[in-house]
Amino acid sequence: EQIRSGPLINIDESPLQVLNEAGRSNTSKSYMWVQRGGPPDGRAILFDYDPSRSGKVPERLLADYRGWLQTDGYDGYLAVGSSPGVEHLGCWAHARRKFVKAATAAGGKKKSKASQAVKLIGKLYAIEKSIRDDSPKRRHGVRQDEVPPILTEIREWMSYVSPWVLPSSATGKALAYLHGQWPRLIRYIEDVRLEIDNNLAENAIRPFVVGRKNWL
Repeated sequence: EQIRSGPLINIDESPLQVLNEAGRSNTSKSYMWVQRGGPPDGRAILFDYDPSRSGKVPERLLADYRGWLQTDGYDGYLAVGSSPGVEHLGCWAHARRKFVKAATAAGGKKKSKASQAVKLIGKLYAIEKSIRDDSPKRRHGVRQDEVPPILTEIREWMSYVSPWVLPSSATGKALAYLHGQWPRLIRYIEDVRLEIDNNLAENAIRPFVVGRKNWL
């Protein structure tokens, strides 16, 4: 109830192997799901353990939810993201991460197409950093004035370079992700309460990511 009382829910999932679980082998992969939400003065985090990564899990966890939902690009969120009353929001951090990986594969060349994408996306993050401590009114105004031209620039760049990139390459896969997520990536400027990425959920679930290396 606390999480749903806010305008936005961030959700993420991470693999979690349990070594001693009734009816399952110790090589079975399960998942920890995290939701983060609530009003600004009462944030709440909820963890749910489930043996499945199926899209039916977020559908169950978010049954009857109405509001903004921010996720990464995992297809398992698409059904709940298209539910009546749910406004699905994407994650720029995931898009950027894929281009960073592609840039590394290209030897870190500053003129590589992947490095160009990282630089363009960096402009969006620079704006967010500059207005982080500003009033909601100013944040909204800056987003509305300064972000759309950069989104247009990224979109035009993507259309221009795509025909010249192998789809099977790291850069090609990053471009495919960016193209597929685009309608959800651009929505964060619609409401000042929204975030540019899903890092709030990722940070909340990080102890399990770190723990996997220690517990097992």
